[in-house]
Amino acid sequence: MTRFVPETLEELREAVAAALAAEEPVEIVAGGSKRGLGRPLQTPHTLDLSRLSGVREYQPSELVLTASAATPLAEIEALLDENGQMLAFEPPDWRALLGAGDARPTLGGTLACNLAGPRRFKAGAARDHFLGFRAVSGRGEVFKAGGKVVKNVTGYDLCKLMAGSYGTLAVLEEVTVKVLPRPETVATALFAGLAPGDAVRLMAAALGTPHEISGAAYLPAGFAVPPHSVALRLEGPAPSVAARCDGLIREFADRGAAEILGDDASRALWRAIGAAAPFADAAERAVWRVSVAPSRGAEIAESVAGALDAAWFLDWGGGLLWLAVAERGDAGAAQIRAAIKGADGTGTGHATLIRGTLGLRRAVPVFEPQPAALAALAHRVKDGFDPRRILNPGRIVDGV
Repeated sequence: MTRFVPETLEELREAVAAALAAEEPVEIVAGGSKRGLGRPLQTPHTLDLSRLSGVREYQPSELVLTASAATPLAEIEALLDENGQMLAFEPPDWRALLGAGDARPTLGGTLACNLAGPRRFKAGAARDHFLGFRAVSGRGEVFKAGGKVVKNVTGYDLCKLMAGSYGTLAVLEEVTVKVLPRPETVATALFAGLAPGDAVRLMAAALGTPHEISGAAYLPAGFAVPPHSVALRLEGPAPSVAARCDGLIREFADRGAAEILGDDASRALWRAIGAAAPFADAAERAVWRVSVAPSRGAEIAESVAGALDAAWFLDWGGGLLWLAVAERGDAGAAQIRAAIKGADGTGTGHATLIRGTLGLRRAVPVFEPQPAALAALAHRVKDGFDPRRILNPGRIVDGV
């Protein structure tokens, strides 16, 4: 087993070139918190990026930060917090969910997996805040894309290609992201005792108001709030948040009395939602993350729960369904994907297996199977960046 631990860009390029020359694939690891995502790798060789760490440039007034890809998120977020700023895509912490222990989530790993939390429907995904990078391709070549300013036009947007590639196209060495002001205060309005269909309708109606809601979730059970609650988050200056909360409660008074959570309780709740906290201790269950049209979230959840032993909750106004399924057979993969398509077979969406045993992750498609034309395109893209399949091979699709 070989472990490459580069400290510079040139050492990183040499490590990839050595793996290419030997045609021996490597697993790319930074903090190690996301090794349980995707299909399991079988290569004994590791490319450890942990020494490529540290903030390289930060201009609070320009809302831009550049850092080594393996810089821990905790370090990034602490620095931003000191300056009243944040990563608006709200990167979730899945260490407890994935059993990653003390591993450290990194900025580059978060971008490579395109992870975003409850603010996703308002602020966008990680890729929407990814401005530029420097990397080494599977050809052993250094290349860069994007820039270090918020407004930048450089041709094809390779940042969006890298985001969600799970390290299968290139090894990120440096990344630049957009940052935004941190809200002065946060409040959450809770409407309890709602049936799933009523909850989805309430979230849709609330998101259509001018109250600027930045989080909308339905929590049947498992969180530190009354069961069957719709949680609606409001952020901003304290007077504005208070006025918008009052307006929201008045507008939806017919849905029942609302409870208001203050700043600390709200922040804790939304961290727990992003982390899928109730599922962290249910280690015997497979965890799925299903993205669909918001109007269908509850419908699919009830369909799956009717066929399987499943716990669930909704985020993103109903557009993100989290499922914890008893791990038997394919852990509900067939039923979940059939529910997405619906009775008429025309429904759209995708299901991703976030947590499962090694056997399950090898046996079922972890990511939504692609149509033939899209799969062929993805294959050609991989050919362009990593023709010898040495970077995280098989992480997304077997053999690719």
